[in-house]
Amino acid sequence: MTARGDTPRPRTGRQDRPVRLGPRSAAALALVSATGVVAFGWPLLADSASGLAHSADAPWLFAALLPLLLAVVVATVADSGMDAKAVAMLGVLAAAGAALRPLGAGTAGLEPMFFLMILSGRVLGPGFGFVLGALSMFAGALLTGGVGPWLPFQMLTLGWVTMGAGLLPRPHTLRGRRELWLLAAYGAPAAMAYGLVMNLQGWPYIAGLATGISFVPGDPAAENLARFTAYWLATSLGWDVPRAALTVVLTLTVGGSLLRALRRATRRAAFGAAVTFRPADGAGADDRVRPAP
Repeated sequence: MTARGDTPRPRTGRQDRPVRLGPRSAAALALVSATGVVAFGWPLLADSASGLAHSADAPWLFAALLPLLLAVVVATVADSGMDAKAVAMLGVLAAAGAALRPLGAGTAGLEPMFFLMILSGRVLGPGFGFVLGALSMFAGALLTGGVGPWLPFQMLTLGWVTMGAGLLPRPHTLRGRRELWLLAAYGAPAAMAYGLVMNLQGWPYIAGLATGISFVPGDPAAENLARFTAYWLATSLGWDVPRAALTVVLTLTVGGSLLRALRRATRRAAFGAAVTFRPADGAGADDRVRPAP
């Protein structure tokens, strides 16, 4: 509701997003994403003549570097305009995502948290989505005991998935079944890609097994790529397909209700609005919520 004489605020719009990506936060996201690409893909990107291709320390180097970069990104995005209301919503959604993770951990890849992350990223935008995805994975790892050198990679990958949902087209105009189909069409390959990318993180560790699907340091990229494809098909595809299927089913069945709830919460939170108060004698006429400059 608005006070008499106030101009109603639009029900949808950029002001409903708790974080607006500025130049600094966008640059930080680009930096950590570029580093992440190298961290995941170094076995295929490294030239056979380079020292990195023969280094057993590369996975540990990236595992130590990524948490620092993720911390920089979270701090930069938060500094770009996350107020108390945005932090509260971030905490609630991250707790919900973390609570959903144990429901599917270890059960044929059925992970309902992906559905929540994708819809939240759609409503709340790419900057908030990246932070939410990374924080939810961290909190979920604490609940399930999944803390290890792979955790920064999981945080980065789920951050990418949630951020990607925030970058989908027409976030303020597309509604109804068409939006749900758009999110389902994004969610299925995103859930598959999560497993594919995470396999790149663990694959080099089995190099010493000398199997036909092991990473061979120094071999041409095409040959290692063929081995990695066989490794993914043999070890992960059976988990990635159920994850993608569950994401699609949940999006199409209960996604509409969750999208409405999230949008209603963002409207009531009035992100980006500043509250002014009338003078103590009640003579002022500025007792209203005005858009922040």
